[in-house]
Amino acid sequence: MTPLGLSPCQSPLTGVGTTALRNFAALRGQLRVSLGPDCNIACWFCHNEGDIPPGSAREDHTLRPRRRLLCAEHFVTIIGALIAQGLKRVYFTGGEPLASRLARPVLEGMRQFAAPDVGFSLITNGVLLPRAVPWLRETALDKVKVSLHYFSDETFREIAGTRLPVSAVLTGIEAAREAFERVELNTLLQRQNEHEIRSILEYALEHRMPIQFIELVDTDFNASRQSAAISAERLIAHLRTLTGTERVEIAGVGQGRRVFTVDGLEIEVIHRELGRHHVGQCGSCPLRPRCVEGFWALRLDHAGGLQPCLLRDDLRLDLAGPLATADAPTTIATAVAGHVAAFTEGTL
Repeated sequence: MTPLGLSPCQSPLTGVGTTALRNFAALRGQLRVSLGPDCNIACWFCHNEGDIPPGSAREDHTLRPRRRLLCAEHFVTIIGALIAQGLKRVYFTGGEPLASRLARPVLEGMRQFAAPDVGFSLITNGVLLPRAVPWLRETALDKVKVSLHYFSDETFREIAGTRLPVSAVLTGIEAAREAFERVELNTLLQRQNEHEIRSILEYALEHRMPIQFIELVDTDFNASRQSAAISAERLIAHLRTLTGTERVEIAGVGQGRRVFTVDGLEIEVIHRELGRHHVGQCGSCPLRPRCVEGFWALRLDHAGGLQPCLLRDDLRLDLAGPLATADAPTTIATAVAGHVAAFTEGTL
């Protein structure tokens, strides 16, 4: 059934404000969809797409994530409206997306928007994958990206505040590999896992899985742990001993990255020294000195907000009003296009 009157063939908008949204899409900008703040672990660095992270809420019970306003149909309507306007890269996040009761209906709802040029990716800690794989196979997902920031029980406990064994994550990765052609890894570089980075890299190479290593992004939620951040320089030096094939990508949106090809497998390093994509609103932003990402994602949360910047929740667009209109898809697309245009021009 098509939710809330949404047509998979909805026509692209015309008029003022749509150019910026289409340019963002053309530059491979992402739509990151947080299905909710629930998570079965509590990684200290989690930013929860701009909401209160699970770890912060556990440490300080006065902190509460935003109240949920969106149901599965709302998510499907908003995502479909933006796909119709040109967005092609949709990432499902959390918290842990598979911990949300909305995961299955939302991901199954993506089938109506499946197209060769539209990609749907799930970002997960992997623990819940074995029980979810049977129904995930039937969705439009074309990529599963598993966070592997640890390679021992001790490091898993230190980073994620859990008593689970790291084997729970590795079992989830294997379950995903049996079901999906594209399974990738991502690893945040930090002092807690510095001694395991090479082991994680060797695991990725042995199992032929692309992996992305990421330098820590500063947010208000991890400000007290900045001493845990480490540079990618040592990893880059090691990768250069493994291959002579290296390129730098700085086109499009987001941070620049170094891409190494080792035995035919791509290893990415998100490296803050390579620059970022800033637009008009960034020019006068007081937080720009510590912003290493720039404008690369639109972040949709479970409370119906859409924000173009992880560090500025005051620039959040409330989609509750557009959702309540008779022609919600068009109203949503118009509101988002106008918001992106204003952000790009620096007039928000």
